[in-house]
Amino acid sequence: MESPQHVVVVGAGMVGLSAAWFLQAEGVRVTVVDRAGVAAGSSWGNAGWLAPALTLPLPDPAILAGGIKATLKPSSPVYVPLSTNPRLLKFLVDFARHCTAPRWRAAMTVFAEANRQAFDAFDEIAAAGLAEPTKAAEPFLAAFASEDDRQTLLDEFEHVRELGVETPAELLDREAMHALVPALGDAVTCGVRLRDQRFINPGRYVNALADAVRERGAEIRTDVDVRDVRETASGVRLEVAGGESLTADAVVIATGTWLGSLARDVGVRTIVQAGRGYSFTVQPEHMPVAPMYFPAQRVACTPLGDGLRVAGMMEFRKPGAPLDPRRVKAIIDAATPMLTGVDWAARTDEWVGSRPCTADGLPLIGRTKSSRVFVSGGHGMWGIALGPLSGKLLAAQVIRGETSSLLSSFDPLR
Repeated sequence: MESPQHVVVVGAGMVGLSAAWFLQAEGVRVTVVDRAGVAAGSSWGNAGWLAPALTLPLPDPAILAGGIKATLKPSSPVYVPLSTNPRLLKFLVDFARHCTAPRWRAAMTVFAEANRQAFDAFDEIAAAGLAEPTKAAEPFLAAFASEDDRQTLLDEFEHVRELGVETPAELLDREAMHALVPALGDAVTCGVRLRDQRFINPGRYVNALADAVRERGAEIRTDVDVRDVRETASGVRLEVAGGESLTADAVVIATGTWLGSLARDVGVRTIVQAGRGYSFTVQPEHMPVAPMYFPAQRVACTPLGDGLRVAGMMEFRKPGAPLDPRRVKAIIDAATPMLTGVDWAARTDEWVGSRPCTADGLPLIGRTKSSRVFVSGGHGMWGIALGPLSGKLLAAQVIRGETSSLLSSFDPLR
């Protein structure tokens, strides 16, 4: 295929808009469509971390070490409701197969390379004048109720170090932790200070990215529900529910959890399962200035605007299921001993979003069986952190046919 002049990107979240931005950087005309709106899904309610130290494969031996029964409890950080859905069961079996040490190391090798490149893509966008900045996460603390809990994270960092990646971190005692963040609760006895990490306000950042894409000449159309993508003799045609079809030279499908519905006919057979995450906002008496993480509880906290976003949980179920109040309560119960001065009953902005997960933990980025149809999705919890890098890698393949070794690891036809 000749280098396309016009590309339609389906999906206006971080991943889709990053693809659009880097395609424009290659001189391509872009149209972005979304069935809802900009940052309408997982790009809005997440923790907003750009944290290579914690951007790790989701299939983790620690999940199985806790026992299958534990995942059936609504209070579990990883929750799997009982289901007879064959697609979900197939995903869970494959996911469990990847929760082994050798497969985690193999996936971590790929993540290590992606993490090395991720900030460069953000910096390239920033250098072009994006209105919303990334912020240095200082001090970024991981807090623990015991040294045994802390050792679990340190062991994980050691496994990463064995792959040639050093995690810049400093061990802190109780006094140092509470001096840095007065909002920490009495249960916190020790911690780790992570260096060289960043964070963003995800909703504001993605909307700023949309503005930048528009300023460069793209049209962003919302309330456009693409139902089918077909290759034609001269390009692609997108069938739209209740509207006129769209045509272009090529298409990028970046629809998150719903990627499979459009990409299956072009050879993408990997299940993209909704790994639903929850968040809400509280107003602590002492507002932290940087993110905090409670690894044993799997709860993330980020200061965004005038509130503290509290996020957590991984819930494998249908993306359209309603918010489960038990999951919000589970986050509150886990976080309450770790934070002080928080009126949990006054929380606002309760949210649930469907993070697109693959069984092997690696995203799906690149060309499909059709030379005109590309995908970018399946990032799990890391669509924000790896979105710009994904867009940069994909644009190089769409325009120049380049397939880096990293992109080969993300092959959507694997």
